[in-house]
Amino acid sequence: MRRFRSAAVLGLCFASAAVCAGERPQFLSSPDPAAAKLPFSEAVRSGDLLFLSGQIGTVPGGDNALASGGIGPEAEQTLRNIRAVLERHGASMREVVKCTVFLADIGDWPEFNEVYRKHFSAPFPARSALAASGLAMGAKVEVECIAQAPRKAGKAQ
Repeated sequence: MRRFRSAAVLGLCFASAAVCAGERPQFLSSPDPAAAKLPFSEAVRSGDLLFLSGQIGTVPGGDNALASGGIGPEAEQTLRNIRAVLERHGASMREVVKCTVFLADIGDWPEFNEVYRKHFSAPFPARSALAASGLAMGAKVEVECIAQAPRKAGKAQ
């Protein structure tokens, strides 16, 4: 619990430092028309950080159904969705500094880690994980990330 509070405080300090520096957060939306109906942004850029909303393993296009086949394929699609959000906003998996992983079943932890290692390499982002009693749309996994945001064009460095 102490680590969680420290990480939360650190994240808030970074975000508030950007606000105090006169920069307003930039709320970034998804190009998916269905996302316009959702009550959250897919990401928020605050200063030098990009905060991604949690992603689940929905397959883009069609009816946004979850990837079939269990935790492995669903985790794979979740991390592909994270990569897509990062790339849409000028970042990459290499810029991810923190992930929070929510699992519907903590027993899926080993299989999730196998997939995670395919998308991240050393030095790995800081990470927290927990089991939840339920995730959106019946997902088996949800992952949210914080990444180093690229500097905006035209801004002094």
